[in-house]
Amino acid sequence: MSHPTLNYVPCPDATGSHRMAYWAWGDPTAAHVLVCVHGLARQGRDFDVLAADFVARAPHPIRIICPDVVGRGQSDWLSDPQAYQIPTYATDMLALLAQLQAQAPIQTLDWLGTSMGGLIGLALAGQPGLPLPMPLRRLVLNDVGPVIEWAALQRIGAYVGQPVRFADEAQAAAALWLISSSFGPHTPEQWLALSRPMLKPLPEGGLGLHYDPAIAVPFRALTQAAAQAGEAALWQLYDQVNAQTLVLRGAQSDLLSAATAAAMAQRGPRGRVVELPGVGHAPTLVAQDQRDTLFGFYFGSEA
Repeated sequence: MSHPTLNYVPCPDATGSHRMAYWAWGDPTAAHVLVCVHGLARQGRDFDVLAADFVARAPHPIRIICPDVVGRGQSDWLSDPQAYQIPTYATDMLALLAQLQAQAPIQTLDWLGTSMGGLIGLALAGQPGLPLPMPLRRLVLNDVGPVIEWAALQRIGAYVGQPVRFADEAQAAAALWLISSSFGPHTPEQWLALSRPMLKPLPEGGLGLHYDPAIAVPFRALTQAAAQAGEAALWQLYDQVNAQTLVLRGAQSDLLSAATAAAMAQRGPRGRVVELPGVGHAPTLVAQDQRDTLFGFYFGSEA
């Protein structure tokens, strides 16, 4: 399959339910499932290059599932902005995994989470007793950990949820690059491919961003004291992870410090840390060397 299929899963919430969209690659009956979850203001098509590559190269059939976290992409928007937080997202992922399990039994379950997607993975992998189809086997935390640097949160908060309107895709891609240059080197073609799913037509003409601006409401309400207080809870989750863990860190990351990555190698699942030169927050996993690192982690001696 060279293109993904768009699917939906109903997810319960305080007002009834909402639909989460997800993009499925590979064999829909495969027993090996890899879930790839994006960052705060991104969407599931971020993983197109990686998913197509892995489906083609994997030594056995695989399902690669790339959700649009609620409020993003093709998913519904929530009526309560305060619900745009990790507990909601983790609950939605449990509904997704239950639907995937009902469609075809899962025998191997892996996770790849970029930034926010990594925190959702921590919530699932670090809480024993959750109704997962089976425990996570391998977990990749892409440029995220239990300590999130406050300066990075301030940087991201300065642009997330701000109203924008672009005349065309080229103008949008250029504007997105201004706030995303830390993603590392990309060709113009690669960046346009990453930018196109970020856009939607506006009723008054032009293009806007794909997500509900209200995803920024709880993010902006976070204080430095609250962020620091949350670190203990995130470390507790990390220390309870049993999955084999890989920590990717952009060498220039302002969100995941080298000190935090080093601590992650020494406690909990003792994650293997791979630092990517010339990249900040967060690696897009488009570059061949980044994909090769992940392919080796997920498939190892099978490849």
